[in-house]
Amino acid sequence: MNLLSIQSHVAYGHVGNAAAVFPLQRIGVEVWPVHTVQFSNHTGYGAWRGQVFDAAMIRDVVAGIGQRGVLAECDGVLSGYMGGADIGGAILDAVAAVKRANPAARYCCDPVIGDVGRGIFVREGIPEFMKAKAVPAADIVTPNQFELDYLSGRGSATLATARDALKAVHDLGPRAILVTSLHTDETPDDAIDLMASDDSGVFRLRTPKLPLSVNGAGDAIAALFFAHYLRTGDIARALAQAASSIFGVLSKTAEAGAREIQIIAAQDEFVSSSRMFEAEEIRS
Repeated sequence: MNLLSIQSHVAYGHVGNAAAVFPLQRIGVEVWPVHTVQFSNHTGYGAWRGQVFDAAMIRDVVAGIGQRGVLAECDGVLSGYMGGADIGGAILDAVAAVKRANPAARYCCDPVIGDVGRGIFVREGIPEFMKAKAVPAADIVTPNQFELDYLSGRGSATLATARDALKAVHDLGPRAILVTSLHTDETPDDAIDLMASDDSGVFRLRTPKLPLSVNGAGDAIAALFFAHYLRTGDIARALAQAASSIFGVLSKTAEAGAREIQIIAAQDEFVSSSRMFEAEEIRS
């Protein structure tokens, strides 16, 4: 399997492509990373150095890949944080180019907009671009709960309203949805839910809540879910595999007391999770 991953990148730590590429490689996926930014570290440290790349650079790199004559071998495109609507436009152009070369290819959009407690944290125009352009172009989307609510235009505080929100996002275009960091009125305080949906049904997976706050887990789980879903076509299985792997990595991160997600130290979790969680179907 070959995936084109267009995301931010950091030299130190693990967010964006630095969180997505290695887990994919560890499960046997060939990744063609294109960086939208090159920073020294993630911005949560309060200080960083580096450069934001423009849309022309992204188009140029993708064009160069195309000149190798390999876009027909690309099975999917993964995108994450977009620094501006122009970057988003370049990403959607890349998706179109890949799908022209390989109509079976799929696009997974992690619609990075904001988070519960923080609100919207991306540049002006990005949330609107996500809802109007990127999400409708995507086959698969991986929002967190805040992003689910924004994209659906409704709340998800209960299981019933979360299902309604999923349907509203499906109506925008995506065939499959993974919702991360979901908390409804049925979620225990010491747990966290994930929910996934496609035409086969709606599934929920629950894991214990771990005592840590790190960046990059969402980028990693989106990448893993995309790959597992492409491989199996089974959304419940993809949810279980991706969530179990990330829980294992986060558990080891918590044990280490680390600020950065321990993707390298805990890499065996990607191929053989220490603890497997099962997804349960949520019936209406």
